[in-house]
Amino acid sequence: MRKTARFAASAAAGLLALSSLTACANDAASSTSDSGKSKGKGEHVKIMVGGLDKVIYLPAMLTQRLGYFTDEGLDVELLSEPAGVQAETALVSGQVQGAVGFYDHTLDLQTHKKYVESVVQFSHAPGEVEVVSNKAADKITSPKDFKGKKLGVTGLGSSTDFLTKYLAVKNGVKVSEFSPVAVGAGPTFIAALEQGSIDAGMTTDPTVATILEKKAGKVLVDMRTPEGSQEALGGPYPSSSLYMQTDWVNGHKETVQKLANAFVKTLKWMSTHSADEIAAKMPADYSQGDQALYAEAIKSTLPMFTTDGVMPQNGPETVEKVLKAFNPNIQNANVDLSKTYTTEFVEKAAG
Repeated sequence: MRKTARFAASAAAGLLALSSLTACANDAASSTSDSGKSKGKGEHVKIMVGGLDKVIYLPAMLTQRLGYFTDEGLDVELLSEPAGVQAETALVSGQVQGAVGFYDHTLDLQTHKKYVESVVQFSHAPGEVEVVSNKAADKITSPKDFKGKKLGVTGLGSSTDFLTKYLAVKNGVKVSEFSPVAVGAGPTFIAALEQGSIDAGMTTDPTVATILEKKAGKVLVDMRTPEGSQEALGGPYPSSSLYMQTDWVNGHKETVQKLANAFVKTLKWMSTHSADEIAAKMPADYSQGDQALYAEAIKSTLPMFTTDGVMPQNGPETVEKVLKAFNPNIQNANVDLSKTYTTEFVEKAAG
């Protein structure tokens, strides 16, 4: 237990270190002053992403690379945090105008009297995968075996944390009976799995593809497709989205419409191009030297994305059901789901 605590502290320190490097790692993300209007580049908007290189949040950088923000007269600055929960914090504190992260944060925030809403819904499945290390594969054959185990999540209070808790509770394991460990994603997650600091954990592509390539672990629960979401969670699970504070949306409808226009164009573009073509548009360093593996990671995750940015039918209800299973704040609250998303902007974009 001490070793787990030490690793969690170390991982948390690593996340804090990464948080100080929020500017995008390449010149694809614009960097301008905070003046609102930047010289010749259009209106300046800051968006925090819960991991720019994660495939589940791919539409953010892809929209930048395709030039769709510029086409709408926007100068969008993409910033990156290692976990969606940090993106949420940046939004609520007013550091940024938008966040690309999981829709479930909108419900959780409402119980704290903070109103944010999804304005473009990128997905109808989580895109998440529970992987188990080869060392523990004979002991963990389903979430029923989570009891007493160390389970990796990107950050405590993150969507991976939420989904891990749901899978446990659904399968008869209490939240108090396993140890969540914050290990981020990418190299830190893989190292934790290989070193035995975690027995299993929830992550996304391209981390999943790398783990399988290195034969460091096996897939336990796959939620990268609508079918996988249905099996694990009982319905469509809207996850990655552009969400913003409701007051800001209402006061900047023209800007929000431009963002929606750009993102819907990207989602349509994704639906008519191959994983190889998408991979070729992304920054070179995202492939970490293996373009074929990166394209395979995109291909595995593509089924999670919507083609129009519209909230999937019954999606909010599935998310609420999942959160109510373990989150006392939501169990004891009446969440107004109609205030957690809007289709106003994506419907106009489609029109």
